[in-house]
Amino acid sequence: MPELPEVETVVSDLNKKIKGDMIVSFWSEWPKAIKPASSADEFSKKIQNRKILGVRRIGKNIFIDLSGNKTLYIHLKMTGHLLIKPKKEVRPLSTKTTKRGQTSNEKQNYFEDKVNQYIRHKFFLKSGKTIEFSDLRKFGKIVLDSTDKINNLKEIKNLGIDALDPKLTFQKFQEILEKKPKAKIGIVLMDQNVMAGIGNIYRSEILFSAGILPERIISSISKKDLQKIYDATIKILKKAVKMRGTSDSDYRDTSGAPGNFQKVLAVYNRERQKCKKCGTIIQRETLGQRSVFICKRCQK
Repeated sequence: MPELPEVETVVSDLNKKIKGDMIVSFWSEWPKAIKPASSADEFSKKIQNRKILGVRRIGKNIFIDLSGNKTLYIHLKMTGHLLIKPKKEVRPLSTKTTKRGQTSNEKQNYFEDKVNQYIRHKFFLKSGKTIEFSDLRKFGKIVLDSTDKINNLKEIKNLGIDALDPKLTFQKFQEILEKKPKAKIGIVLMDQNVMAGIGNIYRSEILFSAGILPERIISSISKKDLQKIYDATIKILKKAVKMRGTSDSDYRDTSGAPGNFQKVLAVYNRERQKCKKCGTIIQRETLGQRSVFICKRCQK
Protein backbone atom coordinates (compact mmCIF):
# COMPACT_ATOMS: atom_id res chain seq x y z
CA MET A 1 0.00 0.00 0.00
CA PRO A 2 1.34 3.48 -0.82
CA GLU A 3 2.44 5.20 2.40
CA LEU A 4 2.98 8.87 3.21
CA PRO A 5 6.01 9.47 0.92
CA GLU A 6 4.34 7.82 -2.06
CA VAL A 7 1.05 9.68 -1.57
CA GLU A 8 2.90 12.96 -1.03
CA THR A 9 4.70 12.39 -4.35
CA VAL A 10 1.38 11.80 -6.11
CA VAL A 11 -0.19 14.90 -4.52
CA SER A 12 2.77 17.07 -5.52
CA ASP A 13 2.59 15.75 -9.09
CA LEU A 14 -1.16 16.35 -9.30
CA ASN A 15 -0.78 19.95 -8.18
CA LYS A 16 1.84 20.53 -10.86
CA LYS A 17 -0.05 18.77 -13.65
CA ILE A 18 -3.79 19.35 -13.17
CA LYS A 19 -4.37 22.24 -10.75
CA GLY A 20 -6.55 24.82 -12.49
CA ASP A 21 -7.87 22.33 -15.04
CA MET A 22 -11.55 21.39 -15.28
CA ILE A 23 -13.31 18.02 -15.18
CA VAL A 24 -15.55 17.56 -18.20
CA SER A 25 -16.60 13.92 -17.82
CA PHE A 26 -15.96 10.65 -16.00
CA TRP A 27 -15.91 6.95 -16.89
CA SER A 28 -15.77 3.87 -14.68
CA GLU A 29 -15.78 0.12 -15.17
CA TRP A 30 -16.04 -0.42 -11.42
CA PRO A 31 -18.71 1.97 -10.00
CA LYS A 32 -18.74 0.00 -6.72
CA ALA A 33 -15.70 2.09 -5.77
CA ILE A 34 -17.78 5.28 -5.86
CA LYS A 35 -19.19 6.53 -2.56
CA PRO A 36 -21.98 7.36 -1.91
CA ALA A 37 -23.19 4.63 -4.25
CA SER A 38 -23.75 6.05 -7.72
CA SER A 39 -23.62 5.06 -11.36
CA ALA A 40 -20.70 6.40 -13.38
CA ASP A 41 -23.09 8.66 -15.33
CA GLU A 42 -24.66 10.11 -12.17
CA PHE A 43 -21.24 10.67 -10.64
CA SER A 44 -20.00 12.32 -13.84
CA LYS A 45 -22.85 14.85 -13.71
CA LYS A 46 -21.98 15.77 -10.12
CA ILE A 47 -18.37 16.65 -10.94
CA GLN A 48 -18.80 17.92 -14.51
CA ASN A 49 -17.48 21.44 -15.22
CA ARG A 50 -15.89 21.75 -11.79
CA LYS A 51 -12.46 23.38 -11.63
CA ILE A 52 -9.64 21.63 -9.78
CA LEU A 53 -8.61 24.11 -7.08
CA GLY A 54 -5.82 22.03 -5.57
CA VAL A 55 -4.78 18.67 -4.17
CA ARG A 56 -3.83 17.89 -0.57
CA ARG A 57 -3.11 14.95 1.67
CA ILE A 58 -3.77 13.66 5.17
CA GLY A 59 -1.76 10.54 5.90
CA LYS A 60 -2.35 8.14 3.00
CA ASN A 61 -5.51 9.92 1.84
CA ILE A 62 -5.76 12.20 -1.22
CA PHE A 63 -8.17 15.15 -1.47
CA ILE A 64 -8.88 16.94 -4.74
CA ASP A 65 -10.72 20.18 -3.97
CA LEU A 66 -13.16 21.29 -6.66
CA SER A 67 -15.09 24.47 -7.32
CA GLY A 68 -18.61 24.67 -5.91
CA ASN A 69 -17.54 23.46 -2.44
CA LYS A 70 -16.95 19.86 -3.51
CA THR A 71 -14.01 17.56 -2.74
CA LEU A 72 -12.99 14.22 -4.18
CA TYR A 73 -11.48 11.96 -1.54
CA ILE A 74 -9.41 9.13 -3.05
CA HIS A 75 -7.76 6.23 -1.28
CA LEU A 76 -5.39 4.13 -3.37
CA LYS A 77 -5.55 1.15 -0.97
CA MET A 78 -3.25 -1.80 -1.76
CA THR A 79 -2.50 -1.48 -5.48
CA GLY A 80 -3.88 1.85 -6.66
CA HIS A 81 -2.16 4.40 -8.90
CA LEU A 82 -3.28 7.81 -10.12
CA LEU A 83 -1.85 8.41 -13.58
CA ILE A 84 -1.89 11.65 -15.54
CA LYS A 85 -1.86 11.23 -19.29
CA PRO A 86 -1.61 13.84 -22.03
CA LYS A 87 -4.23 14.32 -24.69
CA LYS A 88 -2.52 11.93 -27.07
CA GLU A 89 0.13 9.40 -26.15
CA VAL A 90 2.77 8.49 -28.72
CA ARG A 91 4.22 5.06 -28.09
CA PRO A 92 7.94 4.58 -28.85
CA LEU A 93 8.81 2.90 -32.13
CA SER A 94 12.33 1.74 -31.36
CA THR A 95 12.86 -2.00 -30.90
CA LYS A 96 16.56 -1.91 -30.11
CA THR A 97 17.54 -4.76 -27.78
CA THR A 98 18.88 -3.85 -24.33
CA LYS A 99 21.69 -5.68 -22.50
CA ARG A 100 19.18 -7.82 -20.65
CA GLY A 101 17.53 -9.02 -23.83
CA GLN A 102 14.50 -6.74 -23.40
CA THR A 103 13.71 -4.42 -26.28
CA SER A 104 13.67 -0.73 -25.46
CA ASN A 105 10.11 -0.69 -26.76
CA GLU A 106 9.16 -3.35 -24.19
CA LYS A 107 11.07 -1.56 -21.46
CA GLN A 108 9.41 1.80 -22.12
CA ASN A 109 5.99 0.15 -22.33
CA TYR A 110 6.31 -1.42 -18.89
CA PHE A 111 3.91 1.33 -17.91
CA GLU A 112 1.29 0.02 -20.35
CA ASP A 113 1.82 -3.64 -19.46
CA LYS A 114 1.89 -3.38 -15.68
CA VAL A 115 -0.37 -0.42 -14.96
CA ASN A 116 -2.63 0.46 -17.89
CA GLN A 117 -4.37 -2.89 -18.05
CA TYR A 118 -5.95 -2.21 -14.65
CA ILE A 119 -7.51 1.20 -15.34
CA ARG A 120 -10.85 1.23 -13.52
CA HIS A 121 -11.78 4.93 -13.64
CA LYS A 122 -10.99 7.95 -15.84
CA PHE A 123 -11.50 11.66 -15.26
CA PHE A 124 -11.46 13.59 -18.54
CA LEU A 125 -10.17 17.15 -18.29
CA LYS A 126 -10.78 20.24 -20.39
CA SER A 127 -7.08 20.40 -21.33
CA GLY A 128 -7.36 16.95 -22.94
CA LYS A 129 -5.47 15.27 -20.12
CA THR A 130 -6.93 12.35 -18.21
CA ILE A 131 -6.60 11.30 -14.59
CA GLU A 132 -6.65 7.51 -14.66
CA PHE A 133 -7.13 5.36 -11.58
CA SER A 134 -5.37 2.01 -12.00
CA ASP A 135 -6.37 -0.53 -9.37
CA LEU A 136 -5.43 -4.20 -9.77
CA ARG A 137 -7.40 -5.51 -6.78
CA LYS A 138 -10.30 -3.03 -6.99
CA PHE A 139 -9.87 -2.04 -3.33
CA GLY A 140 -9.51 1.70 -4.00
CA LYS A 141 -12.33 4.15 -3.45
CA ILE A 142 -13.58 7.52 -4.66
CA VAL A 143 -15.75 9.64 -2.37
CA LEU A 144 -17.48 12.92 -3.27
CA ASP A 145 -18.62 15.24 -0.49
CA SER A 146 -18.86 18.90 0.43
CA THR A 147 -15.43 20.41 1.05
CA ASP A 148 -16.52 21.74 4.45
CA LYS A 149 -17.82 18.29 5.47
CA ILE A 150 -15.15 15.98 4.05
CA ASN A 151 -13.08 15.98 7.25
CA ASN A 152 -16.12 14.82 9.19
CA LEU A 153 -16.19 11.49 7.37
CA LYS A 154 -15.60 8.81 10.00
CA GLU A 155 -12.41 7.44 8.45
CA ILE A 156 -10.95 10.96 8.17
CA LYS A 157 -12.18 12.30 11.47
CA ASN A 158 -10.57 9.38 13.31
CA LEU A 159 -7.14 9.88 11.75
CA GLY A 160 -4.29 10.88 14.01
CA ILE A 161 -1.93 13.76 13.28
CA ASP A 162 -0.07 13.47 9.98
CA ALA A 163 3.43 12.12 10.52
CA LEU A 164 4.96 15.12 8.70
CA ASP A 165 2.65 17.76 10.13
CA PRO A 166 4.80 20.64 11.43
CA LYS A 167 2.66 20.51 14.59
CA LEU A 168 4.09 17.08 15.36
CA THR A 169 6.90 18.27 17.61
CA PHE A 170 8.87 15.86 19.75
CA GLN A 171 6.79 16.93 22.75
CA LYS A 172 3.58 16.13 20.88
CA PHE A 173 5.07 12.84 19.66
CA GLN A 174 6.01 11.89 23.22
CA GLU A 175 2.55 12.79 24.54
CA ILE A 176 0.89 10.64 21.87
CA LEU A 177 3.01 7.59 22.66
CA GLU A 178 2.67 7.99 26.44
CA LYS A 179 -1.08 7.50 26.05
CA LYS A 180 -0.30 3.93 24.92
CA PRO A 181 2.17 2.84 27.63
CA LYS A 182 1.44 -0.89 27.33
CA ALA A 183 1.43 -1.01 23.54
CA LYS A 184 4.31 -2.14 21.35
CA ILE A 185 6.07 0.68 19.50
CA GLY A 186 5.93 -1.24 16.21
CA ILE A 187 2.13 -1.46 16.48
CA VAL A 188 1.53 2.15 17.48
CA LEU A 189 3.66 3.60 14.67
CA MET A 190 1.33 1.97 12.14
CA ASP A 191 -1.91 2.90 13.90
CA GLN A 192 -3.45 5.50 11.58
CA ASN A 193 -5.74 6.69 14.37
CA VAL A 194 -2.68 7.61 16.42
CA MET A 195 -0.41 9.01 13.71
CA ALA A 196 -1.29 8.96 10.01
CA GLY A 197 0.98 7.99 7.14
CA ILE A 198 3.38 5.30 8.34
CA GLY A 199 2.98 1.77 7.01
CA ASN A 200 4.96 -1.43 6.89
CA ILE A 201 7.94 -0.16 4.91
CA TYR A 202 8.73 2.92 6.95
CA ARG A 203 7.99 1.31 10.32
CA SER A 204 10.84 -1.14 9.73
CA GLU A 205 13.18 1.57 8.45
CA ILE A 206 12.41 4.03 11.25
CA LEU A 207 12.92 1.53 14.06
CA PHE A 208 16.12 0.19 12.52
CA SER A 209 17.49 3.72 12.22
CA ALA A 210 16.56 4.42 15.85
CA GLY A 211 18.03 1.12 17.02
CA ILE A 212 14.79 -0.01 18.68
CA LEU A 213 13.10 -3.41 18.36
CA PRO A 214 9.47 -3.15 17.18
CA GLU A 215 8.14 -5.34 20.03
CA ARG A 216 9.43 -2.97 22.71
CA ILE A 217 6.69 -1.79 25.08
CA ILE A 218 6.42 2.01 24.98
CA SER A 219 6.73 2.43 28.76
CA SER A 220 10.13 0.67 28.58
CA ILE A 221 11.55 3.17 26.08
CA SER A 222 13.55 6.05 27.54
CA LYS A 223 12.98 9.66 26.56
CA LYS A 224 16.36 9.58 24.81
CA ASP A 225 15.29 6.63 22.67
CA LEU A 226 11.88 8.18 21.96
CA GLN A 227 13.80 11.16 20.61
CA LYS A 228 15.74 8.81 18.34
CA ILE A 229 12.48 7.33 17.02
CA TYR A 230 11.02 10.79 16.44
CA ASP A 231 14.16 12.02 14.66
CA ALA A 232 14.28 8.88 12.51
CA THR A 233 10.60 9.27 11.60
CA ILE A 234 11.05 12.80 10.30
CA LYS A 235 14.39 12.13 8.61
CA ILE A 236 13.35 8.94 6.80
CA LEU A 237 9.93 10.17 5.67
CA LYS A 238 11.42 13.40 4.31
CA LYS A 239 14.19 11.51 2.53
CA ALA A 240 11.66 9.10 1.03
CA VAL A 241 9.55 12.02 -0.21
CA LYS A 242 12.66 13.56 -1.78
CA MET A 243 13.39 10.23 -3.49
CA ARG A 244 9.77 10.01 -4.70
CA GLY A 245 8.77 7.03 -2.61
CA THR A 246 9.49 3.32 -2.52
CA SER A 247 8.63 1.05 -5.45
CA ASP A 248 9.35 -2.25 -3.76
CA SER A 249 6.28 -3.75 -5.43
CA ASP A 250 3.30 -1.92 -6.93
CA TYR A 251 3.79 1.81 -6.41
CA ARG A 252 4.27 4.12 -9.41
CA ASP A 253 4.05 7.91 -9.65
CA THR A 254 1.62 9.84 -11.88
CA SER A 255 3.83 9.22 -14.92
CA GLY A 256 3.99 5.49 -14.23
CA ALA A 257 7.60 5.74 -13.06
CA PRO A 258 8.95 4.00 -9.93
CA GLY A 259 10.27 5.79 -6.88
CA ASN A 260 13.89 5.51 -5.74
CA PHE A 261 13.87 4.91 -1.98
CA GLN A 262 13.98 1.13 -2.46
CA LYS A 263 17.60 1.64 -3.51
CA VAL A 264 18.55 2.70 0.03
CA LEU A 265 16.34 0.45 2.17
CA ALA A 266 18.27 -0.75 5.20
CA VAL A 267 16.10 -3.66 6.37
CA TYR A 268 12.68 -3.75 4.73
CA ASN A 269 12.27 -6.83 2.53
CA ARG A 270 15.97 -7.71 3.04
CA GLU A 271 15.31 -10.97 4.89
CA ARG A 272 18.37 -13.25 4.99
CA GLN A 273 20.62 -10.49 3.69
CA LYS A 274 23.44 -8.99 5.73
CA CYS A 275 22.82 -5.85 7.75
CA LYS A 276 24.59 -2.93 6.09
CA LYS A 277 25.85 -1.74 9.48
CA CYS A 278 27.03 -4.86 11.29
CA GLY A 279 26.77 -7.79 8.89
CA THR A 280 24.18 -9.66 10.97
CA ILE A 281 21.51 -11.45 8.93
CA ILE A 282 18.26 -9.45 8.67
CA GLN A 283 15.24 -11.30 10.03
CA ARG A 284 11.55 -11.13 9.19
CA GLU A 285 9.09 -11.37 12.07
CA THR A 286 5.33 -10.95 12.36
CA LEU A 287 3.87 -8.13 14.46
CA GLY A 288 0.23 -7.16 14.35
CA GLN A 289 -0.32 -9.66 11.52
CA ARG A 290 2.20 -7.78 9.37
CA SER A 291 5.82 -8.48 8.55
CA VAL A 292 8.52 -6.42 10.17
CA PHE A 293 12.23 -6.60 9.33
CA ILE A 294 14.90 -6.25 11.98
CA CYS A 295 18.57 -6.58 12.81
CA LYS A 296 18.79 -8.12 16.29
CA ARG A 297 22.27 -6.80 16.81
CA CYS A 298 21.62 -3.16 15.86
CA GLN A 299 18.18 -2.98 17.49
CA LYS A 300 17.58 -3.40 21.21
